[in-house]
Amino acid sequence: MFTPDQVLDFWFPETGHETNPDSHSAFWNERMQGGMDEVIIRDFADLTLAAARGELDHWADTARGRLALIIALDQFPRSLWRDTPAAYAQDIKAARLALDGIANGDFDRLAPWEQAFFVISISHCEGPDHLHRMDLLDELIERIILKLPEPIAGMGDAFRTQNRTVRGVLERFGRHPHRNPILRRPSTPDEEAYIATGDFPHVRKVETGTD
Repeated sequence: MFTPDQVLDFWFPETGHETNPDSHSAFWNERMQGGMDEVIIRDFADLTLAAARGELDHWADTARGRLALIIALDQFPRSLWRDTPAAYAQDIKAARLALDGIANGDFDRLAPWEQAFFVISISHCEGPDHLHRMDLLDELIERIILKLPEPIAGMGDAFRTQNRTVRGVLERFGRHPHRNPILRRPSTPDEEAYIATGDFPHVRKVETGTD
């Protein structure tokens, strides 16, 4: 009923976004700032639910199928179930798929902006090994940067900065505090102060320049 191409054609349209810094910034900001919510809710609700139920696990048999499954587990729930615990319920599975895809070579078969969604899913997943995983991303990000085409080579600094920022939050708190109200987790005074700022890594706009 569902295919990986449905996800990939939607999430990675062949618009030439990678040929221009401004269009590539727009590509990222649309995805990171809720710009895909309406279409995901309208057209991909059943697919997202099927992925969450494990009905699309066979997609991981190929590199691009694995990428589509990671997006369906990590990105789509954040739109479909925004501001509810279900938004984060598939994070562990998505991160495991990404880590396995890095180990088996699927990661290396993808374009750099596709590889970035492996990295994002790994950083999203809370857990006792979170900082260790963030440290692993340092090397992965450098591998992504090496593959960036010249017009968007400046994206490399944005990748590095985002990874450092997320790692700093995790080093300070051991989790993503902005989720506390949604997950009904008590916040420490330090977390309450952080939450009050509203300055979270995932809400910062992406600026893509040239080196």
